[in-house]
Amino acid sequence: MKKEFSKAWIGSRQTRKQRKYRANAGTNTKRKLMSANLSEELKKKYQRKSFTVRTGDKVKVMAGEFKGKEGKLSLVDMRKMKVAIEGIQLTKKDGTKINSMFDSSKLQIQELNLTDKKREESLKNKNKTAEVKK
Repeated sequence: MKKEFSKAWIGSRQTRKQRKYRANAGTNTKRKLMSANLSEELKKKYQRKSFTVRTGDKVKVMAGEFKGKEGKLSLVDMRKMKVAIEGIQLTKKDGTKINSMFDSSKLQIQELNLTDKKREESLKNKNKTAEVKK
């Protein structure tokens, strides 16, 4: 794999190459990688499996130490490709609390934040095209 980011790169079994692909990716590609599965109700409603995460979405943790916990996304860090959830924090030895960061693939979206008009319009457009295909 070359040093520069390549959109033509298909994939590799080697973890170091996968990590390099994610690290060198542009913000537009990283945004697509920052997606989470939708809950069963939302899958039926919007006729799609996953959606990119945004601040304000209600999510449920599906794996790890906090499995089963729910909360709103308080921070989406595109550089580190991690998200923080309100109310889920770690306590350091000195007593201070810090946000526990999660990978978006380990989350399930329970409720979408539809305050952004562009996001709402894109969902409506997707539904219209799905209905036309049927």
